[in-house]
Parts: sequence; C-alpha cells; structure tokens
Amino acid sequence: MTRDIVTINPATEEEIASYDYMSDAEVTEAIEACHAAYDQWRLRSLEDRGEVLKAIAKALRDNTEEFAQLMTDEMGKLLQSSRDEIEACAEICEFSAEQGPNVLADEERDIPMGTGVVSYAPIGVIYGIQPWNFPCYQVVRYAIANLMAGNGVLLKHAENTTGSGLYLRDLMEKAGLPKNLFTVLLISHDQSDRVIENKLVRGVTMTGSDVAGRKIGQKAAEQIKKTVLELGSNDAFLVLDDADIDLAVQMCVVGRTYNNGQTCVAAKRFVVTEKNYDTFVEKFTEKMGKLTMGNPSEDGTRLGPLARGDLRDTLHRQVTESVDKGARVLVGGEPKDGVGYFYPATVLVDVAPGQPAYDDELFGPVASVIKAKDDEDAMRIANDSRYGLGGGIFSKDEAKARELASKHFDTGMICVNGFNAAIPNMPFGGVKNSGYGREHGGFGMKEFVNIKSVYIHQT
Repeated sequence: MTRDIVTINPATEEEIASYDYMSDAEVTEAIEACHAAYDQWRLRSLEDRGEVLKAIAKALRDNTEEFAQLMTDEMGKLLQSSRDEIEACAEICEFSAEQGPNVLADEERDIPMGTGVVSYAPIGVIYGIQPWNFPCYQVVRYAIANLMAGNGVLLKHAENTTGSGLYLRDLMEKAGLPKNLFTVLLISHDQSDRVIENKLVRGVTMTGSDVAGRKIGQKAAEQIKKTVLELGSNDAFLVLDDADIDLAVQMCVVGRTYNNGQTCVAAKRFVVTEKNYDTFVEKFTEKMGKLTMGNPSEDGTRLGPLARGDLRDTLHRQVTESVDKGARVLVGGEPKDGVGYFYPATVLVDVAPGQPAYDDELFGPVASVIKAKDDEDAMRIANDSRYGLGGGIFSKDEAKARELASKHFDTGMICVNGFNAAIPNMPFGGVKNSGYGREHGGFGMKEFVNIKSVYIHQT
C-alpha cells in the first residue's frame, strides 16, 4: 500500500516510517477538539500553565537520548546537536513558565475619572507551519509561547520530520498538557490552505522560505488573520580591519557548518576587508577543508548529510550557477559519491551580485567570501540583501561594533565577536524578506493575544 508520507534517513537513504494524510473530516474534528481544549485551558491561571510547561521541560530532559536519536535519524543533524537542541527547548519552556506570569499580567493605568486596565487575553487556536531543520526547536519556539498565553496550538510539520512532531505531542501530553491542546495535523498543502480558512483558527505562524511565506501570508490575509513569518536569510558576517582573525575564522566555521549548514541564522556571506582578506581566506579554507563528514550518530563527525536529496541537488545547482557567473571554488563544491545526501564544506570566492552565492540563501555548508574595501564598504555589502534576519561583526573595538549593530546593520539579530542561533530571553526575528514578528524574549507570548482596554469609571 502506498502511504502519503514516508520518512527517510538521509545518511543511509533507508525508510524509517510511513504515514497517511488525515481526511478532511478528521482535520475538521481535530481543529474542533483543539478549540474545545483551548476553551478550558484559557481559564487556567498563568501560574498553572507555567507548571505544565515546567513539566514539559523535565520530560524533554528525561527523554533526551530517544528523542535526539529520532531527530538525527529523520534529518541528519549531529547527535550531539540534537541533544543540545532538546536542552535549548527545555530552557525555553522554563523561561516561558517563569516570565509568563509577569509578561502577560494585567497592567493598570491612570485614566480620567477612573482606572484603565490593559489585559492580555488568549485568542484561540494558532496554526504553525514548521520546517525540518530543528524538528523540536522550531515547534517549541512558537508552541510554548502560545500555550503560555492560553492559546491552543496546531502543527503542520515538515513531512520528513513527521515522527518528531508526533513524538513531541505525546511527550507533552504525558507531561500533563491537556489532550488535543497541541495537535499535529498530517495534511497536504491543499488541506493546509483550508486549515487557514477554518473559522476556529485565529492566527498563523510559519517558518520557511520567503517564497512559501508570501503564499502563506497572502492566504492568511485573505481571511484577515494575523501572521508571524520567519523566512530565512543570507546572513553576512563582517570581518573588519581590527578583527581578531583567528577568532573570526574559528567562529565563522562554526557559524557556517552549524546544523550541517541548514540554519536560517547561519553565517552565510563572509564580508572581509582588503586588509584581512588573504589571511582570512587561507585560514578559513584550511579549516573548512578539514571537517570530517560522515554518520551523524558517530562521535567525531563534524558534518552530517543534508536532510533530503532534493535539497542537496538544489544547493549544488546554486554552487554551479555561481561558478558559471564568476565565482571560484577553493574547497569542496562537489556532492559526495555513494549512499547519503552528503555535501562537503565548500568555500566560494570572487562572489558578486547576480550569483546565487551573493543574492540567495544557500541552505547547506557553502560559504560565500566577499572582499570589501574597508569597514564602511563591508557594512554596505552586508545590507545589500533582500533579507534581514541575522548577521555578525568581528572587531576588537566593542563600542564601534555595538554602534554598527544597533544603528546600521539592517537585520533583526547581530552577533559581535561570536556566533549563536537563539537564546530564550532575547527576541528572535527579522526584517525585509526575512519576515516579521518576534519570538522569544517574552515577545512571542504577545504576538497572538487580544490586548484589551478595560475602562473602570469611578462612581
């Protein structure tokens, strides 16, 4: 029997499991059940919701090894990275539980002849469409904030990480989350459009490409429903004249190959001033060329496979087109022969506008190195992008780097002298074609709430 969804281990190309799509009637029933669960959950105190989130954090840690292995099997991330991802998700649960009661508490304000109350009320069922690159984190990032806010949550996960979505649902329910409050939908794209149209769905959040984001945002706008979109980027990391080159090389290798290079806030374009260009390229290329590629479950592997064969093919087309338009490959640049969707760490130079390596997002371990005349030119090149999610600056002058990051870098997140993907108490999100809205840092809890004004007049 042919199944609608088949999950494949990208390192071995072996089938893991298969699933059928839900019928339209089952989808409608699932949404109604989620709404019914929300109708009870919204009445529970912020403190009670927080206790459930703390229990989910404990359950994540207690099941780390089993869940981590499943994620590695489904999408190819290094096993230690899977463990780290689960710990990050547990910390998100704890942050939301601890800060939620303060972030979402009623506020009183003086008004003429009385007291004004600002209340943050949940609005209902929130639909999340999530990618495969962080099978637990991408879901937890939006789901936990909305559960803390009192909403119900639907998930359409990427098909190749279906098992991870179902595992997380079961884990949450075992930890004490009411049944159906977090619901996984096994559905097609056409069915997904009808979910957005369902009157019980009050908001839509999506992480993915800017192409998909336009479609999802347009569909939600037709229904006058709010969206939060996180749409990837081609983040620039600047190596300025006064940078510590060894530190920059070390962190840029980590930033480009983290999660096998499949990260929306990964370092992708490396803009280096003329003063440091030759030294940086030599050292960076040497380190990228030494990365050990292989089984992501084995200790010592530094680079696993890409998540699917079509993703590897797309990445190689982007590299080939960039080379055809003038870029040069210093290391890597050819898919690995044999079993598994492997692509080597690759360094491109002579990268210029008009090439995919300059203009687009390369979702894999391919680095685009671009020469800048000076610090000012480096900042110009960094902002010469339709994206604006993250970026980085390497400079020994911290005050200067901070000013560039705060006043001139046109992105949502900037790392100075380092690399990190996300931290629970800092906002996460971008501008331009990287989307809109913010998650983490308490901001995500207020994206899908009804901010009410209550006027209490003295009598």
